[in-house]
Amino acid sequence: MRAGSDQADDPPAAGQKAEPAIGSPFAATRLVTWHSDLVAWLDRLGWLRTLSDQLTAVLGPVRERHQDNLVLELLHGGRWVGHPLHPALSDLPIGLWTGAMLLDATDRDPAPRRGLDAAGVLSAAGILAAGATALTGLSDWTVSNDQDRRVGLFHGLLNTVALGLQGASLGTRVAGRRSTARALGAASLTVTAAAGYLGGHLVFTKGVMVSRVAWAIWPRRWTRALQEADVPDDSPTAVEAEGRQVMLYRHRGRLYAIDNICSHAGGLLSRGTVADLTVTCPLHGSRFALADGCVSRGPASQPQPVLPTRIRNGWIEVRGSQPAPRRHANGRTQP
Repeated sequence: MRAGSDQADDPPAAGQKAEPAIGSPFAATRLVTWHSDLVAWLDRLGWLRTLSDQLTAVLGPVRERHQDNLVLELLHGGRWVGHPLHPALSDLPIGLWTGAMLLDATDRDPAPRRGLDAAGVLSAAGILAAGATALTGLSDWTVSNDQDRRVGLFHGLLNTVALGLQGASLGTRVAGRRSTARALGAASLTVTAAAGYLGGHLVFTKGVMVSRVAWAIWPRRWTRALQEADVPDDSPTAVEAEGRQVMLYRHRGRLYAIDNICSHAGGLLSRGTVADLTVTCPLHGSRFALADGCVSRGPASQPQPVLPTRIRNGWIEVRGSQPAPRRHANGRTQP
């Protein structure tokens, strides 16, 4: 910025690239934003978008046609497991292949041998575990959206490359070419680590397959949501109470209130259909009972929070599952 001016300095001439000063905040920022830049770059890859769209066009209708199939729900983990299976299964091939590499690193026998040794057994076991992990990952991928789906696809492609390298490593090991097998195994584990990093981004940065209602406790006190006359019978109605999205539903004079944000991927339940007092999420087809919020069909694995309701002076009031502590005359609170 020029002295005495509120304008920034002139930009560099065409063809020149501005270099951040050493120790400048910009240079430091690039060191901590590279991961978001990497994901943004992946999301701009045209071939990845095309492949994602093509796979979605094929697998999407298959999932919708068989979403009532028990096997498909078990691949997600579903209501019986309580969380997705894929992250837990992914630890198996990583651990087994790491063990194989450690055995190779400590093996001092220079003589080439055909057949399976201890490291080969771990490599083979990891390949079998990777197959199960891939099936559950593919099942989860079909119920993801937008950028998460594209990054997840690249994550899966990297894991496929790692699986192929590990298979080649096992083949050369059986043939007696131990040095080649070790190099291929190390390359496989390196690619697996890169894929695991992207998987961590999806879970911990984007919250994929993480409950969207885990911290939903508000409002702490009875709060007016909507006038009673504005809630029609047998029709989902979306309201907001102290920032919390709530779906109201009245059937034969009984009022139900459930968190409107689907625990699986954040779909709005009020835009779904209700049949037999069970609401179906319009996003991926999860079903929840209005009476207690329990999951009657996945891919959701966590129930929906149900809110207490009451009618006061013509208003429907709702309260979160954890009421505010009561205050005694002495000013102390009681849970």
